[in-house]
Amino acid sequence: MRLLLLWILNAVALLAVAWLLPGIVLAGFGSALLAALGLGFINTLVRPVLTLLTLPITLLTLGIFYLVLNGLLFWLAGALLPGFHVQGFGAALLGALLYGVIAWLLSALIPNSKG
Repeated sequence: MRLLLLWILNAVALLAVAWLLPGIVLAGFGSALLAALGLGFINTLVRPVLTLLTLPITLLTLGIFYLVLNGLLFWLAGALLPGFHVQGFGAALLGALLYGVIAWLLSALIPNSKG
């Protein structure tokens, strides 16, 4: 149940990002759900491989390249998923940062069932 709620909250976070940034376009809540699911898959499957491959440059830039990697993956999701469009790398970088902050804040509202 928690996973389903997190998925919906991530979709809401994407809608908020699309509302706040003019360079990010979502066709509606259904597209936001699909984009949240797609971002979850990209972050689960692609991010670890790219993080490992770009570890030397990430270390040289003291971790700043990891932000670039987040933006690139957000941009990739916008290119692959229907109803979700990211207009340029700048919008992708800002969108990824804003999406991460909003999704983190929303997920903090859910009580943890451990205990």
